[in-house]
Amino acid sequence: MILDSLEKSNWIKREALRIGFSSCTITEPSISKKAKNDFKSFLSKNYFGQMNWMNERAHFRLEPKLLWKEVKSVVVLSETYLHDKNVLENLDKKNKGNISIYARGDDYHKVMKKRLKKLAQTFVLDLSCQVKVFVDTAPILEKVLARQSGLGWTGKHTNLVSRDLGNWFFIGLIFTDLNLNFDKAEDNHCGNCSACVDSCPTNAFTEPYRLDARKCISYLTIEHKGPIELSLRGKLGNRIYGCDDCLAACPWNKFAKKSSEIRYSARKDFESPDLHQLVLLDDASFREKFSGSPIKRIGRDRFLRNVLYAIGNSKMKSFLPVIEKVLVKEEQNPTIFEAALWAKRLIINGCQ
Repeated sequence: MILDSLEKSNWIKREALRIGFSSCTITEPSISKKAKNDFKSFLSKNYFGQMNWMNERAHFRLEPKLLWKEVKSVVVLSETYLHDKNVLENLDKKNKGNISIYARGDDYHKVMKKRLKKLAQTFVLDLSCQVKVFVDTAPILEKVLARQSGLGWTGKHTNLVSRDLGNWFFIGLIFTDLNLNFDKAEDNHCGNCSACVDSCPTNAFTEPYRLDARKCISYLTIEHKGPIELSLRGKLGNRIYGCDDCLAACPWNKFAKKSSEIRYSARKDFESPDLHQLVLLDDASFREKFSGSPIKRIGRDRFLRNVLYAIGNSKMKSFLPVIEKVLVKEEQNPTIFEAALWAKRLIINGCQ
C-alpha cells in the first residue's frame, strides 16, 4: 500500500475506530521540556512513595526512543470503560466494599493489549512497518504522550480529560517506525473548576496538577505495601481497591460515553462485595475469585489489609466475630493481624 504520511495517518485512525477503539491520535516520540521538568519535580519530592520503579527507570520515561531507537511516531489509542454512571453509590454502604470501577471487570491490560495487537498487525501487513505495543507496562509517560497527541488535557487531578470521553478511559500506545502526521495538543479546559481537587478524601493534591501519591487512596490500596499510616486509614472509608472520587467529580464526564466492551462491565460479585465474605478469603480462594482481574496483582495479604480497614471504618459490631476469626487465623501475618486489631479497637471504641 503506497500512501503518504497523511494518508497513512488517516488510514490508521479509521482502522482503529473500526476495530473498536474510542479514539486514535498520533504524536512524536519525545517528551516536552515542561513535562520532563514536572516529572523530575515529582521524583525529587519523593511523591512516588514505594513505587521505586518510577525513579529507577526515569531515563526511559524521559526519552521514549531509549526503549526503541527506531520509533518515529506514537499512535495513541483510548478505550472507554464506564458502564454505570453512579460510580460512588457504594461509599455509603458500610458492610460493603468499594472497588474502583476500572477494576470491576476483566483486567484492562489483557483486554486492551489484545485489541492493540490486532491493530498493530494491520500496520505490519498493510503498511510494511515495525511496531511495538504498550499498555501501562513499560517505563513510558503515557499520559504525557496522550496529551501531546490531542487525546485530551491534563486535569487538575493529574489524569487526562477529554471533551468527548470525560476521564473514564484507558490509554494504549503503538510505537512504529512509520513517518506519520502528528496531531495538535489539546488546550486545557479546566478553567476555574477545582471539583476534582476538592473531592479528594485525603487531600493528596498539594496544589492543582500536583499529586502526592503517598496520600492517594488508589496508591495506598494498590501499590503501598505493609501497614498504612494511622492518620490516613479512617479516610479510606470502605475503598478496598482504588478510588474514583476525583474522576467522578469532573464536570466533563457529562460527555462521557458508556463502554461497548462487555469485558469491562462489572462482575456481579464485584459490584457491591460483602466485607464479611472477603475478609475470610484464603490464598487459594482469593486467587480463584480474582482470576483475570487486576485486583489479583496486589495479592491476598494487601487486599485483606484493605478489607480490614474498611471493616474498622464501618464501626459495625456485627463484624467483631469475623475479626476474632482473623486474629486467630492470621497470628503469624503481621500486616493482617495488626489491621484486624486496629479494626477491632475502632469498632469497640466507636471512635477514631
